[in-house]
Amino acid sequence: MGASKRFIRTSCAAALLIFFSASHAFAIDIEIREGVASFYSDRFQGSPTASGEPFDQQALTAAHPTLPFGTKVLVTRPDTGQEVEVLINDRGPFVKGRIIDLSKRAARQLGMIRRGVAPVMITLVD
Repeated sequence: MGASKRFIRTSCAAALLIFFSASHAFAIDIEIREGVASFYSDRFQGSPTASGEPFDQQALTAAHPTLPFGTKVLVTRPDTGQEVEVLINDRGPFVKGRIIDLSKRAARQLGMIRRGVAPVMITLVD
């Protein structure tokens, strides 16, 4: 019985270690990603994000499917050269083909409010 519990604990610890190592490795390997960005609807203002903090349309924040919370990324529109630095504090987007969801303030700095979406490049900030 004792050996069984030890095995389960060791297996869980190993799984967690692999999960966090893989997440960290992805974050480091992301040098530049290209895709489509969108921004949050006003109806999410004040709602809790996946990180637990309330969503604020006026903060420079974003949702990304896998980057760790607290990661800073530079989001650049290759078609206009506009860029904004945001902090990842949520998960998403949940629409196929999109790679990041931005706060309204970040979207405004990228000049994408009218279009709703824009092609972007995401680069990690050290």
